[in-house]
Amino acid sequence: MRVAIAGAGAVGRSIAAELLENGHDVLLIDVDPAAIKIDSVPRAEWLLADACEIASLDEAGLNNCHVVVASTGDDKVNLVVSLLAKTEYGVPRVVARINHPNNEWLFNESWGVDVAVSTPRLLSALVEEAVSVGDLVRLMTFRQGQANLVELTLADDAPVVGQRAGSVPWPVDAALVAILREGRVLVPTADDPLEAGDELLFVANQEVEQELAHLLSQH
Repeated sequence: MRVAIAGAGAVGRSIAAELLENGHDVLLIDVDPAAIKIDSVPRAEWLLADACEIASLDEAGLNNCHVVVASTGDDKVNLVVSLLAKTEYGVPRVVARINHPNNEWLFNESWGVDVAVSTPRLLSALVEEAVSVGDLVRLMTFRQGQANLVELTLADDAPVVGQRAGSVPWPVDAALVAILREGRVLVPTADDPLEAGDELLFVANQEVEQELAHLLSQH
């Protein structure tokens, strides 16, 4: 894939390095000359430009990008970059970083955002995930307000333990996408039994999260 990253700070450079390791083409864009640290990610393309300006994005060739990542430390910039990427260039996938939790409600499809990543929310979710068994934890939001990636670790007395994944009456708009078990990632089939200690990952509509939690945790 060709990926453009707006914001060449520590976050943007880390994302770029990871994507390059995975064989993708990466362009880093930043308006601050001090952020253009080519030696830090030498295999990336670099562009000193304002990612909020159409002329800069034309120069960056955004129309040829499969993914745009808005990763600056300024939420206003990230929203503008996301909107331009989606509406002016039709970029298939736009990922945006949320810096301030109060702005989270803005990062949705009306601003061109496909996936919004809130560092404070992710950190708090990981803390909750580390200490909770039997509680539903929201890890990430896709198209704000429509679908979330949620996790629940099955307690020993969870009612679905021992049942096959295909026999559980999952709520509408909730899909079991992975089972993490003893260090392995399992793609669930209808015949897979659910075991105590399984970490279940769902993509679920926010409206059915409570129903899903009740199904998995009722005693």
